[in-house]
Amino acid sequence: MASKKIQSALISVYYKDNLEPIIALLKKHGVKIYSTGGTQKFIEEQGAEVIPVEELTSYPSIFGGRVKTLHPKIFGGILYRRENEGDVAQAAEYDIPAIDLVIVDLYPFEETVASGASEADIIEKIDIGGISLIRAAAKNFKDVIIIASKNQYGELEAKLEAQDGATTIEDRRYFAAQAFQVSSNYDTHIFNYFNRAENIPALKVSESKAKALRYGENPHQAAHFYGNLEDLFDQLNGKELSYNNLVDVDAAVNLIAEFPDQTAFAILKHTNACGCATADTVKEAYQKAFAADTTSAFGGVLVTNQTVDQEAAEEMNSLFFEVLIAPE
Repeated sequence: MASKKIQSALISVYYKDNLEPIIALLKKHGVKIYSTGGTQKFIEEQGAEVIPVEELTSYPSIFGGRVKTLHPKIFGGILYRRENEGDVAQAAEYDIPAIDLVIVDLYPFEETVASGASEADIIEKIDIGGISLIRAAAKNFKDVIIIASKNQYGELEAKLEAQDGATTIEDRRYFAAQAFQVSSNYDTHIFNYFNRAENIPALKVSESKAKALRYGENPHQAAHFYGNLEDLFDQLNGKELSYNNLVDVDAAVNLIAEFPDQTAFAILKHTNACGCATADTVKEAYQKAFAADTTSAFGGVLVTNQTVDQEAAEEMNSLFFEVLIAPE
């Protein structure tokens, strides 16, 4: 499994929540720690010894913190191939120490944009050193393990506990994949911010939140919804939605939107309208829509653009349907 004991680590993070157990484990296993600024101070407060990055590079943090870790002694220590004789010789020639673990996260660009901050503040939250460290460590996953998000601290802690401070090639490849997910998501948000003004004809979408649906297009298939489903509607009752339910919901909502000034009701099955009608009340509109195809309506999706009152609810109660969509 190509297990490797972690002997050195570079830690430079924006979020320090739940980092303490990892620091304790690294200290326990005698891992040499390099760090910067606020992270260095935090680690020292945990009782662990830290070598400042400036001591390794012989350069201070410059340009208002824009350049801290961008140096051959940092990136060389991450990227040199431990089994390549030429790389090993060059590392020795230039006194470049190996770095086996990189823990780094990124400036909160997306959150800064969402806060309504000025463009100057937003630009300063475009991470350069962090994103470069992530890509470098992920590229050299054969030798280095990369932790690119505070959400992975728990996983790393569990592995270090279970494997006596070592990682396997499977561990390192897994975290490398996670790291590239983090970096690609970050770059997507930066591009989309700039493209608000530039209108480059390109679509970049990155969603990390996924909800498992009851099943896919067919019962034996799996399906997921990416994004925040709760932002679209409130599910008041009933079982988990399936892929087909969501497709029908989307078709139903788009159909009922065609009647903004009338009380309307529609019944859909597999995205096709079994019936659609307008009337003075929800009950009457439902009765008309149902009368259009009383057979296909069974197990369908019902939608109206008005609040469902008791009379309408009692009328619908005799029909088995999958979903009812209505405003409050």
